[in-house]
Amino acid sequence: MALSRLEKAQAWLFRAVTSFFFVIFQLLSSPAASARKLPPVSNPLLLQSATQLAKKIRRKEVSSVEVVQAYIDRIQEVNPFVNAVVKDRFAAALQEAAQVDKLIEEETGGEDVLEDRLPLLGVPLSVKESYSLQGMPLSTGLVSRRGVVASVDAPPVALLKRAGAVPLGVTNTSELCMWLESHNHLYGMTCNPYDLERIAGGSSGGEGSILGAAGAVIGVGSDIGGSIRIPCFFNGVFGHKTTPGVVSCENQYPPTSGTQHEYLSSGPMCRYAEDLLPLLKIMAGPNAHKLSLNADVDLKKLRFFSIPHDGGSLYTYPVSKELLDAQEKVVKRLEADLGVKVQEVCFPELRYGFQIWDTYMGLPDEEGKPPLAFAELMGEPGRPAWAFWELLKRMVGKSEHTMPAIFLALFEKTHLSKPSPFIIQQKEALQKKMEELLGTDGVLLYPPHPRVAPKHHHPLFRPFDFTYTGILNILGLPVTQCPLGLGEEGLPLGVQVVAGKLQDHLTLAVALYLEKTFGGWRDPGGK
Repeated sequence: MALSRLEKAQAWLFRAVTSFFFVIFQLLSSPAASARKLPPVSNPLLLQSATQLAKKIRRKEVSSVEVVQAYIDRIQEVNPFVNAVVKDRFAAALQEAAQVDKLIEEETGGEDVLEDRLPLLGVPLSVKESYSLQGMPLSTGLVSRRGVVASVDAPPVALLKRAGAVPLGVTNTSELCMWLESHNHLYGMTCNPYDLERIAGGSSGGEGSILGAAGAVIGVGSDIGGSIRIPCFFNGVFGHKTTPGVVSCENQYPPTSGTQHEYLSSGPMCRYAEDLLPLLKIMAGPNAHKLSLNADVDLKKLRFFSIPHDGGSLYTYPVSKELLDAQEKVVKRLEADLGVKVQEVCFPELRYGFQIWDTYMGLPDEEGKPPLAFAELMGEPGRPAWAFWELLKRMVGKSEHTMPAIFLALFEKTHLSKPSPFIIQQKEALQKKMEELLGTDGVLLYPPHPRVAPKHHHPLFRPFDFTYTGILNILGLPVTQCPLGLGEEGLPLGVQVVAGKLQDHLTLAVALYLEKTFGGWRDPGGK
């Protein structure tokens, strides 16, 4: 059974209407400002992985104060361009770094003892603002939550701090973490370090941007529809969406409801692939043993697959030629370097990726209680927001909410009372096919988005393109987003690397290979 003619007509009508308004938007938009570029990285400490920095700090080759100060200087240099860090704790970080240096001077057990107890000792860390970081704001860009301060650390943050990491501050998100551009009326708009006229992605866009700008080396993100992977793709860095249920998602805002906890993942974001695995080990805490992170991976013994696009969804736009070509280059290099055969596969169910994501995000919990309405979150701590009224206020510049948030609240009102049996069937079929395909030794390549980072506000006219990442949340699969160099416009290219449930170590191993092969992160201020 396929979509009805009415559903097809609705989808095509939506595309026609959004295309029309996009043309109007372009005609009314102000001409782009003269191109500004980030200054290049000048301090060599900023060009080393967290793993390398931690080793040098332990060996007293460099002090934690020197490293932390280097990153503070870089943030102060680039943040006026990108608006990624929305609240810093520089003074406290320098004090903590000084304590680290004192601890190392007094340690009598040697470097190995420090590495075992405190593997990230003295290394600076950035944190997404939707995570509780004690003493820092926890608003998620909601104006009505201005002044809310976290009283505790979210578990992954606490584990990273316990491992010796030094938080420098918190970074911007989209309003309530439900849009792919990090823009809100509390902190403003975050920009892409490779082109300030373009978006940094969302909802972990502040993290992606400051990492891409070399203002951070490691960070923390969350992902329920691509919120780690899209910013990592747009900003040319690495990110990992873990198998759900392994890394704690407690003490984040907004909280999940319904069955959404089954699709939300917390995970590491970083500039260097070698940091992914140690970060994940720490963040997983007592659940790390579930992921076989200590297992050796022989890439030549893995089975590789590639899906170049979703098969022609009515809701998403076609994948651009440069991203198709980039993924094909990965296929050819894998075959040439490893002697493997990368099989191209096609799953027709992917065409319904958006409907699947939207349906499952709206399912009730085990007790039959539906998810909290987005309008209720928008109105927190008072009454639910009235979306139509907020739309009218937005038109005259009086609403505290962004247009994407208002549109999402309006879109919720179109939901059917019961999920479509056809869409449920498509998801179950896709789940079975994907799990049978990947098993415990399969790796899949899939585009992260149909195009490179778009210009500010443009996603309003192509709102469903996040489906390339979102569908993998619903399937509960681990995914590592990997950069593949820069495209024809100087913007990052990339690919998603997918494995079976709890096989996170496979995608992390492939990430190391891809970094070595394609060069990994590039300095946006470089030539």
